Amino acid sequence: MVRMILTGNESAAWGARLSKPKVVAAYPITPQTSIIETIAEFIANGEMDARYIRVESEHSAMAACIAAQNTGARTFTATSAHGLTLMHELLIWASGARLPIVMSVVNRAMAPPWSVWTDQLDSMAQRDTGWIQIYSENNQEVLDSI
Repeated sequence: MVRMILTGNESAAWGARLSKPKVVAAYPITPQTSIIETIAEFIANGEMDARYIRVESEHSAMAACIAAQNTGARTFTATSAHGLTLMHELLIWASGARLPIVMSVVNRAMAPPWSVWTDQLDSMAQRDTGWIQIYSENNQEVLDSI
């Protein structure tokens, strides 16, 4: 049995791979970028049967996930901090339509002018958008929850 040591972001990418989404739409933002890079490698290497949609923003990433999910395709995206707040309008739309989109959020502070410190203000600010939020204690829980 092969054992791997994965970072939290690699765990999220592997969780996405194992859940077999057909559409992945995302825009890179620190510290989430390596999730999407890993998924893009899986797709490019033929290890993941999905379509990766390169978008111009997180708002467009969620719009693409909503459109794909409306056709019945399993979808995945990932974001962090300011990217999540840019999605705000569409988060409400997706939950109101009861679309089962899976999104990994790598928590990051929302402090001005810029911060890469960790806190949960980004996801807590979205508390009332209707999304189920799961917080993981370790990398295994990240993989398992996705």
